[in-house]
Amino acid sequence: MTTLLRPDAPADPPSVQAERVITEVLADLRSGLHRGVVVDSPPGAGKSTLVVRAAAELARAGEPLIVIAQTNEQVDDLIDRLAQKAPDLHIGRLSATDYTATDRIKQYATVRVAAKVADLGGPSVIIGTAAKWSMVSEGCWPWAIVDEAYQMRSDALLRVAGRFERALFVGDPGQLDPFSTVDTERWTGLTWDPMQSAVAALLRHNPDLPVHRLPVSWRLPPSAAPVVAQAFYPFTGFQAGTTAGERSLSFTTTGFGHGPVDAAVETAAATGWALYELPARHTLRTDAEAAAACAALARRVLERGVVAVSEREPGGAPVTAERIAIGAAHRDQVAAIRAQLGAAGAGITVDTANRLQGREYDVTIVLHPLSGRRDATAFHLESGRLCVLTSRHRQACIVVARAGIAELLDAHPSVEPVHLNVPVKFPDGWEANQSVLAHLKACASKGRHGGALNRGGQRGLFDR
Repeated sequence: MTTLLRPDAPADPPSVQAERVITEVLADLRSGLHRGVVVDSPPGAGKSTLVVRAAAELARAGEPLIVIAQTNEQVDDLIDRLAQKAPDLHIGRLSATDYTATDRIKQYATVRVAAKVADLGGPSVIIGTAAKWSMVSEGCWPWAIVDEAYQMRSDALLRVAGRFERALFVGDPGQLDPFSTVDTERWTGLTWDPMQSAVAALLRHNPDLPVHRLPVSWRLPPSAAPVVAQAFYPFTGFQAGTTAGERSLSFTTTGFGHGPVDAAVETAAATGWALYELPARHTLRTDAEAAAACAALARRVLERGVVAVSEREPGGAPVTAERIAIGAAHRDQVAAIRAQLGAAGAGITVDTANRLQGREYDVTIVLHPLSGRRDATAFHLESGRLCVLTSRHRQACIVVARAGIAELLDAHPSVEPVHLNVPVKFPDGWEANQSVLAHLKACASKGRHGGALNRGGQRGLFDR
């Protein structure tokens, strides 16, 4: 029986909506009716929490399983979470022969590390990277859970598919696609194209598999969730798990002598976003002025003694260097920003979008991929790259860019060739960039006119 809600009926709280979807996912897993179950997740929706919960429930039900992650960092993170949630389970860490266990893995007596499955002692759960699992030639388990499945190439899934009977695939469809350092055009459009994500290939050959979507982001604040959803998840959407009054940024010192930098930091505190715009100019990829601006903004957040109030820290907690990140598109840009930070920026994370996936900070500073460019290439227009960069924050995001990006986008419409049998990719990178840029311009306008800035109060508290 289907229950119809009145149009004016109040929506369920975010926690209830999220729990409902998770319950449906676990029910599909237990039913045994499907060889696979797919879960799409927006940024910060609790992918790892779902993976850990599903792994614990399957293992406690007497179903041995394997977990396939994409990086060693993801493997260690999942082991840490699972060992805390299920201290009664024995966990195996399948690793390379030269792997050295980190301190957060060594602390658990229930975790055993080995390079071969036979040396793990028959644990309830075995966790390893896709690359490591591809080297296992014997054994089959009733269940597998594939974490960050949209980052996994389809050929990598093919190499491990013989190791399990059924699987749960969890990932974020808006993030970066799998990438390769070799030319892959020869396979474009073919059903066995290795550059498809594991989920894309799976659903292409098994269109009847159930697909669930987590509806809530617990990371992004209400100021960011609608912006990211509109730009990168136009057909599914999601909402923030917190309300406007639950998170805020305040300053313990007054801004003085850093006009544009302070204005950007204060606008970000007030609206959740800020655009630090440099003069229009075509530059080298390692734009020294843009790198210096990114470093200056990060240092200024520390100098102003920013305090973050949230549902986790209702009394407020200082935004330390470890809670700040700077993201860029290229490694040489990352190196230039680190050089500009100097000793004052020790502890601040600076990395590329690829390496920032899955990570979370209070404040992020983004060097726009199109800043200072003469052209808009497919790499720099890729929606997943901008999505990762603009969805790592819990409080505020500041985008550094040279003026002229909107004109660059208008002058370089998409010219990518159309291939047969290749599904149209959504969202479109051109449109996603325009959507984010329009919101940043609106926030900058509010900041200039003072409409969004609360000048009253000694500490300058800004609520969103």
